This record gives sequence, structure tokens and C-alpha cells, in this order.
Amino acid sequence: METATLKVNGMTCTGCVNSVKKVLTAIDGVHSVDVSLEKAQATVVYDAARARPAQFKTAILDAGYETV
Repeated sequence: METATLKVNGMTCTGCVNSVKKVLTAIDGVHSVDVSLEKAQATVVYDAARARPAQFKTAILDAGYETV
């Protein structure tokens, strides 16, 4: 398993946190997701053979948030 931590800008409430967690969890190969409103970041544990960090960034952008 690999771990990726991405900054997520634009989250303002727990609903935002849940939205980001939902879109990341839906990606095939993602094992677990931890999203922190306070730190403005998402930490994703994933199978590198099935998922890539670029997919995480796309999912976050598609959900309406910004990522670096």
C-alpha cells in the first residue's frame, strides 16, 4: 500500500469533508481515506497497481474543490 497526502482548498464544513471522502473512496484501489477540515488535506491509502494520485486530484477537482 502507498499513501498520498493532498492539500484540499475550498472545504468549509463537515459536508465538504464528506463529499471529498466519498469521491476518493469511490476510486478503485483506494483502501482508506482521511480528510481533515482543519488541515485542509486528504490522506489516501491505496494500491499503487490500481490507483494513481492523479486520479485523486481529478476526483477532488470534479467535486468542486481545489488541490495543489
